[in-house]
Amino acid sequence: MSHSHTPLPHTHFEKHKHAGMTLTAEDLLRTQVALVGNPNVGKSLLFNYLSGLYVDVSNYPGTTVEISKGRYNDIEVYDTPGVYGISSFTDEENVTRDMVLRSDVVLNVVDAVHLERDLFLTQQLVDMGKRVAVILNFMDEVRQRGLEIDIKLLSSVLGVPVFTTTAVTREGFERMPEAIRDARRGNQDSDLHHRLHAMLSVAGSEAEALLILEGDEEIAAQHGVQPGAEREEMYVERRNRVNLIINAVLSERGIQRRLSTLLGRWAVNPWTGVPILLGALYLVYLFVGTVIAQDLVDYLETNLGNALWEPWIRGLVSHSISVDSWLGTILIGEFGVLTMTVTYLLFLLLPLVIAFYLSLAIMEDSGYLPRLATLVDRSLNRIGLNGSAVIPLILGFGCVTMATITTRLLGSEREKRITTAILQFAIPCSAQLAVIAAMLAGAGFSAMLIFAGTIFTVFVIVGTILHRTLPGKTSALLIDLPAMRMPRMDNVLRKTAFRTYFFMKEATPWFFAGALGVGIMQVTGLLAMWQEILSPFTTHWLQLPREAATAFVMGMVRRDFGAAGLYDLSLTPDQIVVSLVTITLFVPCIASLMVMLKERGAKEAMIVWFGTWVGAFLVGGILSQILI
Repeated sequence: MSHSHTPLPHTHFEKHKHAGMTLTAEDLLRTQVALVGNPNVGKSLLFNYLSGLYVDVSNYPGTTVEISKGRYNDIEVYDTPGVYGISSFTDEENVTRDMVLRSDVVLNVVDAVHLERDLFLTQQLVDMGKRVAVILNFMDEVRQRGLEIDIKLLSSVLGVPVFTTTAVTREGFERMPEAIRDARRGNQDSDLHHRLHAMLSVAGSEAEALLILEGDEEIAAQHGVQPGAEREEMYVERRNRVNLIINAVLSERGIQRRLSTLLGRWAVNPWTGVPILLGALYLVYLFVGTVIAQDLVDYLETNLGNALWEPWIRGLVSHSISVDSWLGTILIGEFGVLTMTVTYLLFLLLPLVIAFYLSLAIMEDSGYLPRLATLVDRSLNRIGLNGSAVIPLILGFGCVTMATITTRLLGSEREKRITTAILQFAIPCSAQLAVIAAMLAGAGFSAMLIFAGTIFTVFVIVGTILHRTLPGKTSALLIDLPAMRMPRMDNVLRKTAFRTYFFMKEATPWFFAGALGVGIMQVTGLLAMWQEILSPFTTHWLQLPREAATAFVMGMVRRDFGAAGLYDLSLTPDQIVVSLVTITLFVPCIASLMVMLKERGAKEAMIVWFGTWVGAFLVGGILSQILI
């Protein structure tokens, strides 16, 4: 083996080939072949097989990245660094990019066990217009895992030959000369093909044209043009194509495995995915919204919080502090720091947090969550969000406080702002939904339609306004689709415990601070003042009984307190619709406000808080003037 530092030679052979033709014996005498693939896919084993002992290892000019150059008969073979895409983010990608641009043939080595990851690079090589042959390595592991890959269909979809190998036994290696000879241009998207050809006058080749479109500054500078700004959009479109290919060519042996593959395909198809989504949402709602938020929380809050903890702590504190004093009101009063706050944290919030993270972990570990995001991505794009936002939006129907924290999952501050605002404006939590459902059942079907239509309209309007006014644009959804499987309970429980602990650790101080603030408002008379301020709006603008003002003030503390306050009033069906729309759009409860202050900052949180006041009374009042 020799070591040198000479620049790699250029070739002009690409200009004299015709698309789709295999290489002749004469062509092979002057062919440069690049082995390209993700890290750890077995490229070096193939390279060693082809090159034998005649290997030259050198640093690529201007970098510390080593390139191995070998010779197979009269063919020059290059082993490139492992990369996940052809771009210019790292030295490794720069070197691989340059080698691909100058090569005549690309042998794309793919880990057959991880097709969903590796085919992204494959598709990019096809998009570049290079002559490609795909080498599916580790086929022994594919068989061991009970996977099946439709090789003929994969070759047909990509438009390039596909060969299978097993690195440890060198099975299939003998077909590498055939792979080099049969390598061909693949199936480009027709629109992309025309765009690349339109750039040939300034780019020199389709491969360079693609890189320029994807924003490669170095290649753009070489041709004296401005780099494009379409990398994100093109990457997402490519990822979506790969996901469709995976769904078509990859399956699993055995009834259970085949069912898993079929379910994964159904989950991303709109015709079957929407019913699956509705079923999944219903199950999550039954678990989080009904079993936990209503049944379990009601039992724990009533029997442990209200019946055991609060009397005990009141009795303990009242020995040294009068219950009727200002300090007693703050500590052990109706909204006391030691009474209501502890009950809320331990017997209401903690069960909800555990239920939410358990549901999320199950959806993650099963492989359904990325499919759900893919399914709703296009719809949410219309209001400035990508598919990932479906998670906090769904969870908001369980607990808006919890859902506000999960906006951390989103990729940009812009999307976090939009989602947080929608959650506070237009998503009723499960505690409210129970009362809302009971009141609407008595008001009739038309009242239910008006309520649902109004809330959905506000949902869309808030998202659309923020989408069009906030600077920036929606980040694209770039996501892998792993195989669907039964969740592993050890993974699920570990994730749930870890996330629950850190959430409670972060959230607890904020809840105590909120309770302290409400207690101070109570002893200083500010709560009563709010009731007096709201009364004229309630009776004249909303045309509701004066007592409804108390329900709105209570809604500031707990959303279900407000809804329950309306439940006790004597209202007509039209007044029920108006009151429920207003209380749903009304300000977030004190817990949500505290979390919003922590997550979004004081300025943004207060803008949303005051905005919900205005929005709730504006929409409720307009509805009142129409209906009543």
